[in-house]
Amino acid sequence: MYPPRSQKHQAGKKARRKRQGRKWGYVNLCLLAVIALLIGYYLLTQKAQTGGSAQESHKPAQQTAEQPPADPKGTVPGSGEVAGDSGQETSSEQAAEEAGDPPPMDQAGTPPDQEAAGVQQDQPAGSGKEQAAQEGKQETGKDPDSGKAKPQQDQIPEKTASGGTSDAPSGQTIRIHFVGDMIFSGKVETLLESKGYSYPFTYLGDLFKKDDLTLGNLETPVTTRGVGAKNKTFVFKSSPKALDALRAAGMDAVTLANNHILDQGEEGLLDTITHLGASGIKYVGAGKNAARAYAPEYFSIKGMKVALVGASRVYPESSWAAGTNKPGVASAYGQAPEVLKSIAEARSNADLVIVMAHWGIERQSTPDANQKALAHAFIDAGADLIIGAHPHVLQGLEQYKGKWIAYSTGNFIFTKSTVPATWKTAVFEASCSPKGGCGMKLIPYKTELGLPVPMNAEEGKKLLQEVQQLSIGGVRVSGDGTVTSGSAR
Repeated sequence: MYPPRSQKHQAGKKARRKRQGRKWGYVNLCLLAVIALLIGYYLLTQKAQTGGSAQESHKPAQQTAEQPPADPKGTVPGSGEVAGDSGQETSSEQAAEEAGDPPPMDQAGTPPDQEAAGVQQDQPAGSGKEQAAQEGKQETGKDPDSGKAKPQQDQIPEKTASGGTSDAPSGQTIRIHFVGDMIFSGKVETLLESKGYSYPFTYLGDLFKKDDLTLGNLETPVTTRGVGAKNKTFVFKSSPKALDALRAAGMDAVTLANNHILDQGEEGLLDTITHLGASGIKYVGAGKNAARAYAPEYFSIKGMKVALVGASRVYPESSWAAGTNKPGVASAYGQAPEVLKSIAEARSNADLVIVMAHWGIERQSTPDANQKALAHAFIDAGADLIIGAHPHVLQGLEQYKGKWIAYSTGNFIFTKSTVPATWKTAVFEASCSPKGGCGMKLIPYKTELGLPVPMNAEEGKKLLQEVQQLSIGGVRVSGDGTVTSGSAR
């Protein structure tokens, strides 16, 4: 007997449902497999990118350090492009901390802030700098690009800018302090507007007032106008109010040769020069043209002639290099022929030649091959003392042909990042004589937000040991910070 038609229909319907269920089961399994594969691929990709970024955080600087240099006219031989640290900035958490929020730009047509114009700082009584001033008045120098006398506001009365070597007694020594990177923008500016622009010097006392010369790296344009650089992730811009406080603390001269001085364009650089002149602070390493950018700055201290030269091997593009009629930076790319020429000129006119160089790889505690080669070339050309900046961390020292090289002075007045190595710094002290060279000493500091703070004894001892380990050629750093060469043991 055959089953009723309704039973057949129900059985067929049930079989179809089973087949459809199996099909959907297969589809779901396939979808789950695809999802699992995609998740696995995503995780592997993220891991590879994270590892790659950690390895490559310093890589752009290594690669671009080999790019051909910009010539004095700002052009690049061949087709290579000169690059700076924009890649490094985007690959590091520290960079984000360093940058802060850039202050709003003024309109390009707004006249530069002139509130600092005409302000003259009173020299602290009884300081070593005042004693040096008693030995001679500053000579009105010639502007190398125009041949005209420099304006009076561009001079520091207590220093004598003159050529020729001195007849200073061989036993006479001068004391010079060097500090690292300084900015007064972003988070630092916000803090200083609240606490006052003298806040960064709270713990320095008279250290820079009682020495004979104080030098640092001004890693920011000082202007109230300008247009922020379009080719960079982070741009700086600092108030002219910072310079009066910097001068009052004892700063005598700064290098402008770095990868931030044109953050507000040529207009920002020229404003910086104007404000430095108004505050009585000299500068090297950048200028309204190549002649001024590469020109040495001279000081006469206790009868001893000192020359200062600045140059940078780090900037984001070739257009930043100073040209014949173009504002910009003194370039140290390639063999740095213009820098070597400037050093040789300084050597023939001074007892002591100091070079402040911007170079190396950010957050690397050891100098790269370019730093070493340039430092040696600078000394071979006539330099007596090399002071480096840019890595934002301390690097070691080296003595080459009896001359000291401090490869990186670290940060000094800066933001506080999440990278502990950038919190460690020092004031570098050189005691120099016309014929006896320079002795070196380190004074350990740590950097809080916009504030250098002296380390305690335990912290300082550890820092000095670290610098000794980073140094080259058996250099020793004693417990009081005195630096001696390996051959001196």
